Amino acid sequence: MSKRDFYEILGVAKGASEDEIKKAYRKLALKYHPDRNPDNKEAEAKFKEASEAADCLLNKEKRQAYDQFGHAGMNGQGFGGFQGGDFGDLGDIFGDIFGDFFGGQQGGGRSRGRGRSQAIRGKDHHTRLDISFEEAAFGCEREVSIQKEVVKEGTSPETCSTCQGSGQVRRQQGFFTLAQTCYQCHGVGMFVQTIKKKSKLSVKIPAGIDDGQKLKLGREGSPGLKGGPAGDLYVDVRVKEHPIFDRDQFDIYCDVPISFSQAALGAEVEVPTLSGKVVVKVEQGTQSGKRMRLRNKGITRLNGYGTGDQIINLVVETPTKLNGEQQAIFEELSKIEEKQGYTSNPMSKGFFDKVKDLFQ
Repeated sequence: MSKRDFYEILGVAKGASEDEIKKAYRKLALKYHPDRNPDNKEAEAKFKEASEAADCLLNKEKRQAYDQFGHAGMNGQGFGGFQGGDFGDLGDIFGDIFGDFFGGQQGGGRSRGRGRSQAIRGKDHHTRLDISFEEAAFGCEREVSIQKEVVKEGTSPETCSTCQGSGQVRRQQGFFTLAQTCYQCHGVGMFVQTIKKKSKLSVKIPAGIDDGQKLKLGREGSPGLKGGPAGDLYVDVRVKEHPIFDRDQFDIYCDVPISFSQAALGAEVEVPTLSGKVVVKVEQGTQSGKRMRLRNKGITRLNGYGTGDQIINLVVETPTKLNGEQQAIFEELSKIEEKQGYTSNPMSKGFFDKVKDLFQ
């Protein structure tokens, strides 16, 4: 069964602001939260669905990726986020959204909702992956090598000795005491010893991806703290230039040279495409710059909705070196054209007729 659109789940427009998304999520979360609906599997499913949608749309990078790709490639990578009760990028706003509710329902003590707001998500990481023009067009599976940050074996989170777990350091400046984020733990109040471990990850490149777009490998970033989830790994995809083709969205373009004789007499010309060579018919009297469209010979559209086209631009080449036979033929042609007044050359005839009228 296909997943519902995140904007539809929250009941907001695609261009909704962050405040509108938070407001919509708060309304749904208060309605379907498990503490308000004990043993109600349907409510729990709707709560998780809303949390997954908010987790994506309240994160700038995730939202941009979702708007470009939709749910494509989400199975453990791509843009998959919410997993098994993990609130991911909702972070501390989860605690803000439910603080009053839990405070009123749980006798004012620290609730399960508040406890979750203390979980600290790991940092995201970024890496670059270069792929060919063809791999971007048709999709592929590639490996990336990263230095993954993992918790050192035999260690556990420790209270930061610099700030004594407060997350802030204070210093005296005259009559004032200034509090600043702790430089040692970056405001977390604790730290965990990590080591760098070389890791290879498989990345599924969806057909139709373009240069500069990003893919997300969920939970492949730095480890979290206090039970928080690991961060994500964002793969910055770079598409190499092609020696023949240029790309615009899902259409591709290429120049195809033809000779004077092919343009004048017409011909069948072999043209390269991403899926192999095809033969196209050049009509008699074809002018340089004429375009021809080859349907469905372009880039596969993201999410599988069809294929772009290939547009070929016919370029009539002027020969730069003539042998004796060619020289004689072109001289004879020049005499005929001059004698007939360029009647077989529509652009030339029209131009010289205008010049003649201008100076009469």
